[in-house]
Amino acid sequence: MELFSFYNVENLFLPDPKPVHKLDPTKSGLRNWDEKRYKNKLFKISHVFQLMKEENGVLPFMIGLSEVSGRKVLEDLVQMDPFNSEYGIVHYNSMDERKVDVAMLYDKNKVEVIDSETITFFFEIINKNTENYDTTRDVLYSRVKYKGEIINVFIAHLPSKREKDVNKPKRDFIMSEIRGRILNIVNEEKEHVILCGDFNENPDDENLVKILYDNAQEKVLENPFQELFSTRNYSTFHYKSGLLFDQIILSKSLFDNDGFSFQDAEVFNAEKISSRDRNFEGRPFRTYAGTRYLGGYSDHFPVFVKFKSL
Repeated sequence: MELFSFYNVENLFLPDPKPVHKLDPTKSGLRNWDEKRYKNKLFKISHVFQLMKEENGVLPFMIGLSEVSGRKVLEDLVQMDPFNSEYGIVHYNSMDERKVDVAMLYDKNKVEVIDSETITFFFEIINKNTENYDTTRDVLYSRVKYKGEIINVFIAHLPSKREKDVNKPKRDFIMSEIRGRILNIVNEEKEHVILCGDFNENPDDENLVKILYDNAQEKVLENPFQELFSTRNYSTFHYKSGLLFDQIILSKSLFDNDGFSFQDAEVFNAEKISSRDRNFEGRPFRTYAGTRYLGGYSDHFPVFVKFKSL
C-alpha cells in the first residue's frame, strides 16, 4: 500500500523578529510568533505524519502542502522525524499578499521529479488607483516518475470564501485553466493526473463537479471525496458548518492500473490532532483561534488516498 496526502498546515511561518514597538505589525501577521511556538508547530506537523505512518504502516510517497511561507520552513520540517532528510522539496515563492505558498514533499527513494513549475494568476483590480492587478497563490505543477510511470501533480490553494464570496470569479477562472491543462494531459499525453488542494469549495460545488468531465461530458477524473462529503466527513469547519475543502482528485487511469491503483480515501481526523474542547469536539486542534494561541496542529485535517500495488 502507498499513500498520497494533502495538508493545509495553517500559517507555517518562520519566527517573527522581535518588534521594535509592541504594536508594530509582524511579518507573519500572527501574535507573539516566536522561536518556541515555531518549533512546537514543526513538531506538531511532523507528528501528524508520524501518526499517519503508525496507522497505515507507511509514510505518504508525496505530500501536497498549503499555507507554508518560504522554503526554509520546509527544510526545517523535512529534517525532523519521521522524514529524516529522506524527503525532497518542490517549492516556489508566490506573489500572494500574505506570502503563503503551496509546496510538495516527496520520498526521494521512490519519486523522481522530472519537471516542475508554477502556474501564476493575475486578476485586474476594478476601481483602485494604486495597482491594476491582484495576485493569489500559485498552483504548483510537477511531473514525476513513480513506479516507472508518469504522474502529473497539481497542488492548489484557491482564493477563500469571504465578503459574500467576492473571490468566486477567481476560483472559477483558475479551475477552468487547470481543467484545460488536465484535459490535454489525459486526452493527448495519456498520462496519470493527481489534482489536490484546499479548493475553498466542497466536492458538490459546481467547479469541483465540472472539472471531472471533458467537453463531450465524458468523465476523465474521479473525486473519491464526493462520497466522504455525502457521509459528513469534514476536513475543516466554519462556525457550525462542516466543510470538505481539502480534496484529492485522480484521473480515471489510476483506478484500474497495472502498477498501482486507487484503493480508498480518508480524512485523517485522528483523536490526537483533534480539539480538546468539548464545544469543538471532532474538529481540528488549531494553532490559533483569531489572535489567541492554542498551540495545536492546524485548522484543517489532512486528507489522503491509498493506492494498492499490484
